[in-house]
Amino acid sequence: MTAPDPDGLLAEQLLRLTRRVHRIQKRHLEHRDLGITPAQSRLLRTLAHYGSPPRMADLAERLEVVPRAVTTLVDGLEAAGKVRRVPDPANRRVIRIELTDDGRAALRELRGARRSAAEEILAPLTDEQRAVLGGLLDTLIDGPDSGRDHRRTA
Repeated sequence: MTAPDPDGLLAEQLLRLTRRVHRIQKRHLEHRDLGITPAQSRLLRTLAHYGSPPRMADLAERLEVVPRAVTTLVDGLEAAGKVRRVPDPANRRVIRIELTDDGRAALRELRGARRSAAEEILAPLTDEQRAVLGGLLDTLIDGPDSGRDHRRTA
C-alpha cells in the first residue's frame, strides 16, 4: 500500500480550480454577449499592456503561441472591429496591431466579466481566507518573497 501523494492531490486541485475559473469566466463573457472568445479576450488584454502597437510576432511571443494562432485571433477581432492592422511608421513592410475604440470598450466589459467571475469564485471565502489565498498565490506566481510587498488585481 502506498502513502497518499499530497503534491499530487494539490496538483489535481489546482487543475480543477483552473478549469472552474475558465468555465466561469467563459460563462460571464457569454452573458455579456461580446462575441469574444477567451483566447481573443487574452489577446486584447495582452495588447492593452503595450505602450505602442506591437507586431504580430511580439504578440505571439508574449502569448507563447505560434504566429499563425495570433493571425487567426487578429483576423476575428479585426472583423469584429476590435483591432486594426496598421503599417509601422518606420518600416511600412511591418504591420502592427492596435486597439480600436470598440476594442477598448470591449476591454472594459471584459474586465467587468473577469471581476464578476472572481467574485463568484471567491464568494465562499472570508476576508481573512482571501488575504491568505492572495499571499499564497503571490508566492506561487512570483516565487519566494524577494522583499516585494504587492497585491495583484483582476
